[in-house]
Amino acid sequence: MRIALFGGTGFVGSYLVDALVAADMQPVLLVRSGQESRVRHPERCEVIIGDVADADAVARVIEGADAVIYNIGLLREFPARGVTFAAMHRDAARRTIDTAVASGVKRYLLMSANGVKAQGTPYQQTKYEAEQHLAGTGLEWTIFRPSVIFGDPRGRMEFATQLSRDIVQPPFPAPLFFPGLLPLRAGEFQLSPVHVEDVADAFVEALRKPETAGKILHLGGPESLSWRQILTTIAAASGKRKLMVPVPGAGVSAAATLLDRFESFPITRDQIRMLMEGNTCGPEDLEGLGIVPKPFDRAHLRYLAGSTQESSPWRQNAA
Repeated sequence: MRIALFGGTGFVGSYLVDALVAADMQPVLLVRSGQESRVRHPERCEVIIGDVADADAVARVIEGADAVIYNIGLLREFPARGVTFAAMHRDAARRTIDTAVASGVKRYLLMSANGVKAQGTPYQQTKYEAEQHLAGTGLEWTIFRPSVIFGDPRGRMEFATQLSRDIVQPPFPAPLFFPGLLPLRAGEFQLSPVHVEDVADAFVEALRKPETAGKILHLGGPESLSWRQILTTIAAASGKRKLMVPVPGAGVSAAATLLDRFESFPITRDQIRMLMEGNTCGPEDLEGLGIVPKPFDRAHLRYLAGSTQESSPWRQNAA
């Protein structure tokens, strides 16, 4: 099976390539010039150099494919450089969707995110708009909505590694964000961390199971954890004990309103908003694919002990 893969060189993308190759499928990757060294299993992949904004390059990747996977995503946009949620989550996804339709490809898998909605943040809204565009076609589509994804980053951006470096390792206390004025619920909002290998396996299983067409699959780990529990687990896996203190979300959001236009500021107001909304979903859809989800625990966070990643968790492409 020949699979056109957009977003195959980032964190999740590298595991998608592993899973596709292990399933004896042929990944065809669109890779930006200069990024060829980031391709996993280059001897098993077909690489086409180009950019997702280039319709001709997109068409070359999709030509002859049995299915398309769109896995490009941003955690933060930089409009001054033309890097926006609208361009990458919505417009580029639509371009690949429309090209798949025009090329006669029937199967299309879209990486979205848990919590997307029409009236959300620009991140949430543009992913939702891509979903809506896909659902309006005649393609045999499957949409994936994972919670936060963790796993060995392989030198790329990853949730737990970045929290370890930016919050757990520094000497100052870790923030337990809370809504409103009183810290009664500090750090109580919850996430459902899901292992990157389970996410990649879900895509392969969906390709194997035609009954997943027309479905939205929510990918969560075996349990939902509070922000406090997540930081405590990361600290333990990093060999640390961490003091935590309540921090008003409104105060951080106000600072971000003034400063998040600067790339050096580590978090945006929308990221604070989405974080405090929570991001939970159950493991049922993974289990329905025959996947036993891995827990967010010290055993599966062993890679944190040797983490050397330097960049902020909010500043990179998540593909």
